[in-house]
This record gives sequence, structure tokens and C-alpha cells, in this order.
Amino acid sequence: MESPLKVLVIGSGGREHALLKACLESSLVEKVWAAPGNGGMAGEAECRPLDVEDPEACVALAKDLEANLVIVGPEVPLALGVADDLRETGIAAYGPGKDGAILESSKAACKAFFKKYDIPTADWDTFTEVAPAIEYLGKCSLPVVVKASGLAAGKGVLICESKESAEEAVKGMLQGGSFGASGEEIVIEEFLTGQEASIMVMVSGDKYVCLSPSQDHKRVGEGDTGLNTGGMGAYAPAAVVDDAIMEVVHRDIIGPTLEGFEAEGIDFRGTLFVGLMINDAGEAKVLEYNVRFGDPECQVLLPLCETDPVQLMWDCANGTLEPAEVKFKKQAAMIVVLAADGYPGSYSKGDPIQLPETLPEGVSIVHAGTKLDDNGTLLSSGGRVLGVVSLGDTLEDASAKAYEVCDAVGWDNKFYRRDIGHRQLKSES
Repeated sequence: MESPLKVLVIGSGGREHALLKACLESSLVEKVWAAPGNGGMAGEAECRPLDVEDPEACVALAKDLEANLVIVGPEVPLALGVADDLRETGIAAYGPGKDGAILESSKAACKAFFKKYDIPTADWDTFTEVAPAIEYLGKCSLPVVVKASGLAAGKGVLICESKESAEEAVKGMLQGGSFGASGEEIVIEEFLTGQEASIMVMVSGDKYVCLSPSQDHKRVGEGDTGLNTGGMGAYAPAAVVDDAIMEVVHRDIIGPTLEGFEAEGIDFRGTLFVGLMINDAGEAKVLEYNVRFGDPECQVLLPLCETDPVQLMWDCANGTLEPAEVKFKKQAAMIVVLAADGYPGSYSKGDPIQLPETLPEGVSIVHAGTKLDDNGTLLSSGGRVLGVVSLGDTLEDASAKAYEVCDAVGWDNKFYRRDIGHRQLKSES
């Protein structure tokens, strides 16, 4: 290893703040920067302005800082090939190249990969024209899922309860441009039922390590009701992913995927996010692949790593990962997202926020949609604004500490779900 490390974290959300914190806590890291960062990150490290969708600018900044490891947080720069460009200049990058990133940037390409390598997923087909898509809908059971194939910031998936709403979704994407270029090709697929879970797989060529299984809460309302969001909270480990399901994940999902990478000539060095649906019979199918850490899952997974996460990312980037040596804490972690009231609809920005002066042991606050004004006052600047991350010996312990801090945050327009982890907490009580 080039030691000490000089690390650049690309991105500005809660996930990137968690990655920054991991770097700040690592004995391997001499210096860390965030670009462009946010209000909370600026209080802990130097933030540099950056258009993350400009690969040339990303590489130029990394070279200017003399960074020897770049951790790419969001999906868009990965889809644009920033990891390829970094590696071509001799800078280690944690994140797949453009050929691996297509598994997230094109849902159609991802589904084709699933079919080619016999990876269990929902029945599906892809379309670029309205008429054959409408004809296919006539054969589908309801509800049915209509997806924009391209990147849509997590908003391009529509669950349609009626034939009319499904046809409207198809026409909106293919004719109306409701998701721009991302909706010029669509995927129509079977609606799967059960519990969702996330498996973050840190991949280094033909080697990999799975982080603790986690479960996100996407709906805005308690009891998993209301509109979909970017995620209102998460916890790990998720008991819904038991040993039997993990065996299936290794054998039927990750194994064939890595074989597919080898066959396609994809040297994947980064996070493969496996989104699962687990039905009542304990059968698991893949909902989607992403090619970066989930947000907010990342915020609970990194603190559960006993092995330094920066060491893991460096090893993945350089092909030196030794999975047998990776260790995890025997604890539970939870994040509760504090959002602006009204999210994911309209909400106010620029609200002053007062954070608690002290935090309980094992609790931290990550920033997502925050900024500092000219006087250094912390202000809200997005929909998902803060995340309270808590580590405990049990999930109940982690939950109690997290909500204690949520209640203590001074912010007039804060909103958060009070039932993160409710299924598992109920089963454990």
C-alpha cells in the first residue's frame, strides 16, 4: 500500500459523509478531501468545488491534490467512466468502470445480463415503442412495474395498479419524455411481493466480500405507507436474510455474476449493490443491481466493519482483497433520516438547524442536504437533510439511542419516521 493515503471522496450526500468519516477515522489516511461536499462535511474536512458529472474535472482535481485513492460515491460519474479515467492516469479508484456501471445506468442491459447468466429475477421485457409495450401489458398480471431504463435518481420506477395507469406510464416515458433520455427505453416487469433487503458486495475482480445484509425503508410514512423516497432509514444486520438465503445469494447470484464479469471482460472494482425481494416462502429474486453503496445503507454498514473500510476499498481498487481476513462487529446499527417536512413533495429550504452539543456513545450525525451560510450557521438545503446513525449491542439499543438524538435536533421543520426497523424489532420483542 502507498502509505499514508491521500483520499478524495467524490459526492455530497449522506453516503459520502459516511465515507468521509471512515477516512477520518482510518489510521491509513493522512489527508482526505470531499468534492463538492456539504455543510456537515465542510466542518470536518476541506471541501473543493466540483461538477461530479465532468470526469475530466474529477481527474484534474485528483491530480492537483496528489490523491492516491479516489472513492466515487454517486452513480452518475461512474456511468460516465470517471473510474476508467482515474485508473488510466495511475490513480487508484474505488468504483467500477463504465462497462460495469452499465448494470445501473441501463436497466435493460442489466436485465439482459440476468437472462444471459441465469440470475433469478422478475419476468420482464424491454421496449422503445409504445404499441408493442401496450400489447405486452395486456399479458401482464396487475400490479405491474414500469421502469425508465436509464438513471433517474431513484424516481424512474412506477408501480401501476391498473391497466390504465400502466399505459399512462408507458406513454409518459416513451412519448411524453417524463424521464427525458432515461425513459427512451423502458422495462416492464412482474411485480414481486415480500420483503426487500440489500446486500452490498465489495468486489475486486474475482474476489468479493459481503457486508452485513441491510434493509432500507423507502416509503415516507410509518408502516411503510405513502410515496417512495430516497430512503427514510435503514438497519443492519437484517434478519430477513438468513443463512439459507445467503447461501442462495452466493451460489445463484454473486457466483454467476462474477462468472459473467469474467466472460464479458469486466474488471469490477467497487460495490455491487444487490437489491433483493424475499417472498414468504423464503425465495429470493434480484430486483436490481446498483454499482455503488446504497444511501442510507452505507451509513450503517461502514460502522459495522471491524476491518478498516478504507483498507477494504484500497484492496478492492488494487486487486489485493483477501476476503478471509475481513472481520465484522457483532453489533447492530440503525440510521434514521431527518427530512424536511413535505418531502418528497414540496418543502422549505434554508431552515436553521441546531445540533446537540454532545452525542451518546456510538451515535454520529451524517449530513445530506445541508449548507453553511456566510456566518457559519447550518441550514437545510435538501429533502433528506440529516441522518442519525447509531451502533448498539442490539437493534433495540441502537434504535433507542438514535431516536433520543433525533428528538434533540433543533429544527422547526424536521420530519422523520419513528418506526425504522419495526418488523425486526417486533419479532425480537
